[in-house]
Amino acid sequence: MKKLIFISTAALLLGSISTNAQTRKGIIKASSTDAIVETTAGTVAGYQEDNIYVFKGLPYAQAERFMPAQPPTWEDVRSTRSHGPVCPQNFWWQRSNDAMTFMNQFPPTMQDEDCMRLNIWTQGLGDGKKRPVMFYIHGGGYVNGSGHEMPRYDGMNMAIKGDVVAITVNHRLNILGFLDLSEYGEDYKFSANNGILDLIVALQWVRDNIKKFGGDPNNVTIYGQSGGGGKVTTLLASPYAKGLFHKAIVQSGSLLTVGESDNSKLLAKRLFKVLNLEEGDIEGLRKLSWEELDKAGSQAIKELTEELNITGWGKLGWGPKMDGDFLPVQPFSPTAPEISKDIPLMVGSTMHEFAMSGWIPNAREMNLDQIKELLKKTYGDNTDEYVKVFEKTYPDYKPIDLLDVDVRFRPGVIKQADLKAEQNGAPVYRYLFTWESPLMDGSMRSSHNLDIPFLMNNAYNSRHLLGGGDETYVLADRMSSAWLSFARTGNPNNPDLPIDWEPYTVKKGATIIFDNELKIKYNHDRELIDFVNKIGQAGF
Repeated sequence: MKKLIFISTAALLLGSISTNAQTRKGIIKASSTDAIVETTAGTVAGYQEDNIYVFKGLPYAQAERFMPAQPPTWEDVRSTRSHGPVCPQNFWWQRSNDAMTFMNQFPPTMQDEDCMRLNIWTQGLGDGKKRPVMFYIHGGGYVNGSGHEMPRYDGMNMAIKGDVVAITVNHRLNILGFLDLSEYGEDYKFSANNGILDLIVALQWVRDNIKKFGGDPNNVTIYGQSGGGGKVTTLLASPYAKGLFHKAIVQSGSLLTVGESDNSKLLAKRLFKVLNLEEGDIEGLRKLSWEELDKAGSQAIKELTEELNITGWGKLGWGPKMDGDFLPVQPFSPTAPEISKDIPLMVGSTMHEFAMSGWIPNAREMNLDQIKELLKKTYGDNTDEYVKVFEKTYPDYKPIDLLDVDVRFRPGVIKQADLKAEQNGAPVYRYLFTWESPLMDGSMRSSHNLDIPFLMNNAYNSRHLLGGGDETYVLADRMSSAWLSFARTGNPNNPDLPIDWEPYTVKKGATIIFDNELKIKYNHDRELIDFVNKIGQAGF
């Protein structure tokens, strides 16, 4: 019966794909009486597009530099019809070449430290319906990104398809969000985690206001990719976030440990020294431009990393820190956080994440022996054994796969799923996304964040990245249906998913493979990841 449902659904979908772009008429309504909502901070005015109410750049908080976020207030009706500013950041890595800008369709961006904004899409306002709330947290490794940096983040299609309240969020990043000044006064107690505290304040805003936007404050799903997945993981472990969300999805961001406060305090001390400021002169820091702060912060990180011989991503730099209070324990080490035991979790990654072949000239033409020579830089005397285990895991592999198949993100995914399953609390579901984009001669493969357009039902918006075509719409329909179902019920299974996605257990290791053909595999890559863990090459 399930297969019959799949055939019927797919046939209907394929029949409408050719008119997919025309199903949205793009009719806009914006006036002094349309999309007006009174929030706890003041009245906001949005607009309607195709009967979806849209609010962009809505302030959920405000803060002085390095201070905790506070609720904002205003008196007049505030227009929230265009995206607000993003946290100051460097864009060089995103826009390093024309191809990157083309594929990702990065928009022009305004930067400002007053960046705490929400973007909201919903089918109804104050109508008493209890729509699930999907709260998306962007990636960028805690230093870059925004809730509207790429078309694939747009929440319109999820609101239309799933009748959810879709939200994306901007918050403080880099030195502005994670500089530890806790030794210099009670006001800065949580300064090392201000960027995460911003998200908690945003979720508090959702709790207090989302009914007026047609949402259910008792059914909130937080989900994020890359650094956004790390933020989700961190929120799962903070007692200050307890009760503000009810389901969680971590996408290519199973960052199970964070830095510790001893190092973050040393970094602040070094920053003052680099800037030739008296230690604790926070007013001096406030007088500097972000560019000056950023440059000095990078220098302080470089000096201290070399001096202390610190290795490992996130051990020193901008990101959340375990401080014994806001983060009393490491998020997922050595166990899953007890406070989120009853939160259903979905976790996964892409097949290739950052495919090495894209950075190595002529790598795709190399034979197995040439690839092995490159692998020796990482695996040394263990190279032949690595190839043997890899071949057992992926019998139909091509030599280039030895470079490209991800073994950096995947260990965290498996470990996080293991720890969550071992709690015997709410279920955990695991996935692996393997679909490859044909654009740029297929050089991206199944890359980092390539899954986002599919799970957010934005295949058409992201055709510059995916190439377009029927298969992209079919996969987007399946994945977005799974994400919407999980947000609604805590279970991703639904009539549009042609196979049963089992909850994950350590013993069986059920993993859904998202590609043109969906499959369920069981612990298919555990031996490979165990090997990489054993020789100390896993993770960051």
